[in-house]
Amino acid sequence: MKISYNWLKEFLNIDLDAEKVGEILTDLGLEVEGIETFESLKGSLKGIVVGEVLTCVQHANADRLKVTMVDLGNGEPVQIVCGAPNVAAGQKVPVATIGTTLYDEKGEGFTIKKGKIRGEVSHGMICAEDELGLGKSHDGILVLENDVKVGTAAADLFEIVTDQIFEIGLTPNRADAMSHLGVARDLYAGLLQQEEIQKKLITPSVSDFHIDERTFKINIEVDDNKLVPRYAGITITDLKVAESPAWLQNKLKSIGLTPINNIVDVTNFILHGLGQPLHAFDANKIKKNKVLVKNLPGGTKFKTLDGVERELHKDDIMICDGDSNPMCIAGVFGGENSGVTDSTTSIFLESAYFNPVSIRKTAKRHALNTDASFRFERGINPDTVVYALKRAAIWIKEIAGGKIVSEITDIYPNKIEDFQVHISYEKVFKLIGEEIPTDTIKNILASLDIKINNHTASGLGLTIPSYRVDVTREADIVEEILRVYGYNNIEIPKKINTSISSSNKLSVEKIENIAANYLVANGIYETMANSLTKASYISNSEMLNEEQNVTMLNALSSDLSVMRQSMLFGGLEAVTYNTNRKNKNLKFFEFGNTYHKYESGYVEQKHLSLIISGNRSKENWNSNNVISDIFYLKGIIKTLLQRLGINKVRYTTVKNDMFSEAIGLSLGKTKLVEFGIVKPNILSKFGIKQEVLFADFNWNNVLDYTGNKKIKVKPLPKYPEVKRDLALLLDEEIKFMDLYNAAFQSEKNFLKNVDLFDVYIGDKLPEGKKSYALSFVLQDENKTLNDKQIDKIMQKLQQTFTKQFEAELR
Repeated sequence: MKISYNWLKEFLNIDLDAEKVGEILTDLGLEVEGIETFESLKGSLKGIVVGEVLTCVQHANADRLKVTMVDLGNGEPVQIVCGAPNVAAGQKVPVATIGTTLYDEKGEGFTIKKGKIRGEVSHGMICAEDELGLGKSHDGILVLENDVKVGTAAADLFEIVTDQIFEIGLTPNRADAMSHLGVARDLYAGLLQQEEIQKKLITPSVSDFHIDERTFKINIEVDDNKLVPRYAGITITDLKVAESPAWLQNKLKSIGLTPINNIVDVTNFILHGLGQPLHAFDANKIKKNKVLVKNLPGGTKFKTLDGVERELHKDDIMICDGDSNPMCIAGVFGGENSGVTDSTTSIFLESAYFNPVSIRKTAKRHALNTDASFRFERGINPDTVVYALKRAAIWIKEIAGGKIVSEITDIYPNKIEDFQVHISYEKVFKLIGEEIPTDTIKNILASLDIKINNHTASGLGLTIPSYRVDVTREADIVEEILRVYGYNNIEIPKKINTSISSSNKLSVEKIENIAANYLVANGIYETMANSLTKASYISNSEMLNEEQNVTMLNALSSDLSVMRQSMLFGGLEAVTYNTNRKNKNLKFFEFGNTYHKYESGYVEQKHLSLIISGNRSKENWNSNNVISDIFYLKGIIKTLLQRLGINKVRYTTVKNDMFSEAIGLSLGKTKLVEFGIVKPNILSKFGIKQEVLFADFNWNNVLDYTGNKKIKVKPLPKYPEVKRDLALLLDEEIKFMDLYNAAFQSEKNFLKNVDLFDVYIGDKLPEGKKSYALSFVLQDENKTLNDKQIDKIMQKLQQTFTKQFEAELR
């Protein structure tokens, strides 16, 4: 936000250095990000002085040039060669002295130097108005009035404006400071605290406002006073639309605005001066002399000032004429056919307070960010509505002529009340960290327009003005006191007090760090995907329900319209992004949440997801490329669970149509993780042509079983493990999990682990069959197993597989 120092001085009678003011504003919370110099005319006519042409003779070597002697007021006349046809002796003219920089229409500068023109020395240049930037004429030099004193600086003669412009990084909560008056109010409070100022804040008067006659009234009807709490308007006729005077144009240019015409410029002047957006309609275009403030049916077409035809939403507040034709998107943007033009002679001037939430949604829907919407959506001062209207009417009459021909119609059925807050000195001192004088507190509050209703030895009862939407609690008041008192004035304590809090040694954050450190150590990179995603992703799985979508009311785009129900699709987007850039060996993990809407309410679940694709490691001359497979993923998952102290997990079947092959790990009846190979038809929708492995931990369940159990220690086994393998011919529908569970049911004493290390399906096997190669780890913790015991156990397992699954030993 740009703030003009000259403009600020109209509200505060100060003469401080701009850098000093910038420091004070920054200390007050209005961070000054930079200070720029504004010049109404580039170069500010520096080096241009008034000269008098003493003599003027024809150049001996050029028909179109003349040689002049010019008095510059320093007692030493100089010779200047001039090509203007109207130069003559006795004239007062602007002269660019040697070393002066002049600027062309593009802002490019050139420096005046001493030189020879056709043999005659020239010590400067007599200027035309276009060369000075004062006009467009180049018919001849600019001839000044004869009473102008020789040697006068041209900048003083033409009243060139220079200004210092503060670029303020305004935080969204400071709606009260979105104007020069708002910034001046804060600056006044800061200066008062530093005893840099004694006078009061200057508020422009409206005592000159009066109604000339009552001959043209525009009636107003407001449909919904909750959406439009206050709406006011007035009619002005017999005005003339023209260019604004130079002072007004310079004010707007100084803060980066382009002057349009005197009517629109006045509304912008009030907007940036007082913080109240206004809008001027051509009164002769308002049918039935009536303004209707209402909602229109969704889909209604409306062409805005930028020439774009927009489709209205049913919740957009619209300003319409008596026939319900839209004229303006309230608080956001005007219409193409109802605004002020060069032929306008009568206007209806609007000033209003619109519901901030409604304006914000409308501006977002139509991708419009205007000066008016910027203020309305943050909350303006409802008490300024009529005051600003009067100020604008006064300026329009002065600049554009005209008559005020109606009363101010002010529809304000339910007054927006100020906030009531009580503060205790004890709480103030506690939050600030030291005691400050109570009189200082009262003075600070008064300077911020906060009224003190009652005061006791223990605290204050306060009334907060309604425009301070960010000050509603006792803590907010303390913040206001502290920022004006000055953070730098609070002494740093010489000792630090702290208290030791008891907490679970394995906090959620620590458990996540343990898991993350393990995964990173295994070459897996942490990612962070957006929780907002595409609604169309729901169609990729029957397990995802469209009715359970958490939908954004005001989505930024269709790609970010719902909260994710699954962690998979954000991971696949990352895979697509990387594979498109020739990075095909990928290992990602992400901690994140999924979101569901059930009949009972909204549910947010925490997950850890793993995405693995491509080779296990980078290509290397001394090692073979090994493709990541489901067994590699299983090893990472089981080791991670063991690292978290979860050991006795069991394999479970998974019914999830996002996997072509999948398996789960559970502890008792609690599901911990599902993992497998993502279906190719899902991968094809993301343009992925390589196999992708995905694991989804229910992290809330993992946390429940981590750190809550007592650690049990047992000695390392003294006796060796024995490993045996079986190759079985099975029906295709039989799953490893079935074999795994059957093995442990058959042998509970000595069987420690079962692994699947090879799967074969091919034309060398009977149709409908597959081959599984299983490894079995056996161990007796009290003695060494002998061959007879081992053979007996393996025969028992083989018989179990034959009986339950009709398995054949290959």
